[in-house]
Amino acid sequence: MYRNLINFATVLTFGIVVLGAFVRLSDAGLGCPDWPGCYGHITVPDAAHEIAAAQAKFPHQPVEARKGWIEMIHRYFASSLGLLIVVIAGMSWRQRAQGQMIGLPMFLVGLVVFQGLLGMWTVTLRLYPAVVTAHLIGGMTTLALLIWFRMRVHRPARSGGINRFQALQRPAKLALAVVAMQIILGGWVSANYAALACTDFPQCHGTWSPSADYANGFYPFRDLGRTGTGDLLHQDALTAIHWVHRIGALFTFLIVGYLGYRLLRHERFKRFGLALCSALAVQISLGIANVLLSLPLTLAVAHNAGAALLLVLLVALNYRLHKNN
Repeated sequence: MYRNLINFATVLTFGIVVLGAFVRLSDAGLGCPDWPGCYGHITVPDAAHEIAAAQAKFPHQPVEARKGWIEMIHRYFASSLGLLIVVIAGMSWRQRAQGQMIGLPMFLVGLVVFQGLLGMWTVTLRLYPAVVTAHLIGGMTTLALLIWFRMRVHRPARSGGINRFQALQRPAKLALAVVAMQIILGGWVSANYAALACTDFPQCHGTWSPSADYANGFYPFRDLGRTGTGDLLHQDALTAIHWVHRIGALFTFLIVGYLGYRLLRHERFKRFGLALCSALAVQISLGIANVLLSLPLTLAVAHNAGAALLLVLLVALNYRLHKNN
């Protein structure tokens, strides 16, 4: 049961990460203007008197049932995950005498609590880009730690002997770091609605060196669509955000692609290499398609799912290389 709960929590987290992307890309992040409820209810208001009361309480936020339900469904699943992780942590604590690890489960409890706070601040601070990005990072971190936790439970480390896979450890760690940074950049693109700041490919605005305002684009302490001084954020700042993400994608392609090539030549990790190269190819293709097709919702959500999949594969690979199994 303990293993099954960890498996379920891992799958649920992946789903929540993808659902969170759908909330963001559907522009439903403020579908409910309050937290944790929606217009003061545990569900989205639908009766006429409930809608009238909601409009009176939030006159500047018209009730949009579809967006409200998208946001609330995400909250329901996230709350369920939090409860599930608390249960897993409790079971880990009870089994500590049998050598069950407790540090990681307890840390996960703290992380999901902090994730809840970030979810609240996303609403109360009205999509403050740094908070939205941090919320994405927290979700991906939760997923990565649950993958490591699951691997630790299902595939205990081999004791003794020389690690046979040391030659692959450094490129695997580098690939994980690059993908993590690219996920952060992607979150910043999404949080600032900069995905279509460049609508051509591979160039941006017909040039390899587009006009870009990197200082304002990457200044973290500002409201959505504003500079740090409160002025409107110029298009050049959005171009800077988008262009850096593209450059990051090139580095990701080269470094993760090289790792995949190394894995394909290693008999024990050939399947891992095939999965990694396939996921990378699909992810790069989705990124290009999102630009050329003007960010269709399905492809945009799939691009976020692809990033999560790359993260899962690299965390699992690093575990196996590190633990010599």
